[in-house]
Amino acid sequence: MYQKIVQLLMYGDLQENSILYRLGRILEQLETGEYSRTEITRQIHALSKELLMVATDYGFDDNLWHNYLAFYIIMNENPFSLVSEKSDVQAGTVNTLVEHDFGILKELFDYDFSAIEEKLGINCFSLFSNYRSIKKKELMYNRNVSEKVRNMSKALEAAPDAHAFFQVVTDFYKNTGVGMFGLNKAFRIDENPDGSVKFLPINNMDEVKLDDLVGYEIQKKKLVDNTEAFVKGMRANNVLLFGDAGTGKSTSVKAIVNEYYDRGLRMIEIYKHQFKDLSAVIAAIKNRNYRFIIYMDDLSFEEHEIEYKFLKAVIEGGVETRPDNILIYATSNRRHLIKETWNDRNDQTNGADKHHSDTVEEKMSLAARFGVTINYSKPEPKEYVEIVTELAKRNHINMPVEDLVAAAKTWEIQHGGLSGRTAQQFIDHIRYQVGVGE
Repeated sequence: MYQKIVQLLMYGDLQENSILYRLGRILEQLETGEYSRTEITRQIHALSKELLMVATDYGFDDNLWHNYLAFYIIMNENPFSLVSEKSDVQAGTVNTLVEHDFGILKELFDYDFSAIEEKLGINCFSLFSNYRSIKKKELMYNRNVSEKVRNMSKALEAAPDAHAFFQVVTDFYKNTGVGMFGLNKAFRIDENPDGSVKFLPINNMDEVKLDDLVGYEIQKKKLVDNTEAFVKGMRANNVLLFGDAGTGKSTSVKAIVNEYYDRGLRMIEIYKHQFKDLSAVIAAIKNRNYRFIIYMDDLSFEEHEIEYKFLKAVIEGGVETRPDNILIYATSNRRHLIKETWNDRNDQTNGADKHHSDTVEEKMSLAARFGVTINYSKPEPKEYVEIVTELAKRNHINMPVEDLVAAAKTWEIQHGGLSGRTAQQFIDHIRYQVGVGE
């Protein structure tokens, strides 16, 4: 097997600590006969534990070896896979090289471990070929990733030859994508030791839908219309969702990503202290075959904070044009985002500043760069009651309406006032009180 692995070209950039590379070296020792039975068994068991850890992290099932290889192929970002993501595969020299790689990968996929098990008196490979994971009520792995990898694994199992294997992989690249952007909906960013930006998938993102947010139909329609245009490749605007706390601004953005993920929409969440990395983030995603929302939650700036200048330059005003596949969606409790003082507008206290009105313009210009602004105001008492009763119905809470409304009003007085969030918290509380199950 090791001799096959080292012949991989496009898919051969294996790290020495990877499962596939280490397994290849183990099998090479078995083939040459130069090994200690005890030590080689220990190495295989250590590798088996690592494979189980990967299976647990990603929710793999059935044949773990096949799942692992399918995952490796999906995650491999190389010139061929990145081109396949964007367009149909055309005949050429690269295809010949890749078909050679896929012939090897199919051999690895179909490798029979039974002789090794018999020689060493072990059975871990047989167990991995028919693995049943422990099912938990709360799955912390990304179910979307797990499902796609397992489906890919099954399709590769059914491929009769290398050509069919090749077709399965390229169809996956075209329909789903490559690497972490192909598999995941949302990401955060972090900094590598060398200062470059790395993307971290968010594995436990809320599965909320827009219909889960009761009310705010006009606001949701504005958001949907803009996003719909964006995913269709038409001109669309950056969006600012502003208004009172707990009214569903963040929920609306998450719901949009969930509903448009299958059409190529992805989200990257960035915090205020990371605005200096915005240019690097955009450079990394501008040529990918996805539509990206750069999401900034609870965006606001105090008077002394200057990070907003990075954001202004990226949105509009920098030398480099913002790519067509990127929009910025932000939520804020402030309409104008940057704290403005009365001194900014007071002629007398700004006597030393001949152009103090520019200060006001500077602070207001950031919000003006969002082409769509959507106001989420706290509900009126009647609307709050409608939200509570609708949520109670959806959660199968059978209480007399008068008792439900009275309890909801008492709850909002004691827990932060009128808002959709308060209504949801009340319903969660009532579910426990009346014993409604999950």
